[in-house]
Amino acid sequence: MRADLSNTSATRAAARVALVTCGELPDLDPDDQPLIPALAARGVAAEPVVWDTQVDWSAFDLAVVRSTWDYAKRRDEFVAWVDRVPRLANPGDVIAWNTDKRYLRELADKGIPIVPTTWVEPGDAWKPGADGEIVVKPAVSAGSVDTGRYDLATQGQLAAEHVARLQRSGRTVMVQPYLADIDTAGETALLYFDGEFSHAIRKGAILTGPDEGVEGLYQVEEITPRTPSAAELALGARVLETLPVPARELLYARIDLLPAPGGDPVVIEVELTEPSLFLGTADGALDRLVAAIGRRLS
Repeated sequence: MRADLSNTSATRAAARVALVTCGELPDLDPDDQPLIPALAARGVAAEPVVWDTQVDWSAFDLAVVRSTWDYAKRRDEFVAWVDRVPRLANPGDVIAWNTDKRYLRELADKGIPIVPTTWVEPGDAWKPGADGEIVVKPAVSAGSVDTGRYDLATQGQLAAEHVARLQRSGRTVMVQPYLADIDTAGETALLYFDGEFSHAIRKGAILTGPDEGVEGLYQVEEITPRTPSAAELALGARVLETLPVPARELLYARIDLLPAPGGDPVVIEVELTEPSLFLGTADGALDRLVAAIGRRLS
C-alpha cells in the first residue's frame, strides 16, 4: 500500500500528488487551489506541475490532470505526454479518446442523444443553410475557444468563413444548431467522482455571436449551483454506462447537457480530461474529490 492517509510524518512524505496545469496557470485555476490544503490535511503533499515542463513524473504517486487548457492546438504533443506519465488520473487512453469530440459520434451510435452535429473534415465542401442559428466549433477545443454563433439569415458568409478557416488549419469542424432554450434554462453540468454523482451546476449562455477570438484560455462563464432533473440524472447514468472504461475507474467525469426543443436533455460534451469541477459550488464537493484521490493512493 502506497499511503494510508493517516496524519503521520512518514505518510505525508510518502504520498505525493501532482495537480497538472499549464504554463498560463502555474498556480492552478482558483477552483482547484483548495485541493492543496485539503489534501495536506489528510497527509498528502499536492503541488501544481506544468504538464509540458521537464518533470520526473515517476516521482509522484498520482498525477491528476486539472487545468491543462492549452493543449487544444497541440493535441498530438499532449497525447504523447499522456503516454509518458505512469500514474495518471484520468487514464491516458481515456484522455486520448476524450480530447477529440468525435467521441460524440460513438455515443450517438450507442443511442445517447447528442446535439445534432454535422462533421466537416478538412477538404469537405460545406455551405450554410438559408436560415436558423448555428454554432461552429473545432472538434479539438477547450474553453469555447474558436467557437461562434451565427444567424444564417444575415451571417451565413461569416459562418462559411469560420468553417473554412478551421479547415485550412487541418481541423475537423462541428456545425450544430443553436438550441435557443439555453438562453433561459442554461446548460447543466453533472459532476461525478469515482462514478458517483457529486453535484451539478448551471452555466449561463455564453455564445452571443460570431467568433472574434478569446483573450486567455477560455470564455468567461456564469456558474451557479443547480439541482438536476430526474431526466438529466437518468441521461447522465446512461452516458456513464457507454464510456470506454467503467465509470468507477474515472477519478472525475463531467457530463454537459442542453435542453433540446421539447425539453428533453441532450449531451453537448462529456468531459473526462481537464474539466472545471466547480468544487466551491456544493457543500462537500471538495471533500468528495479528496476522498476519491485518497482511494487511489491507497
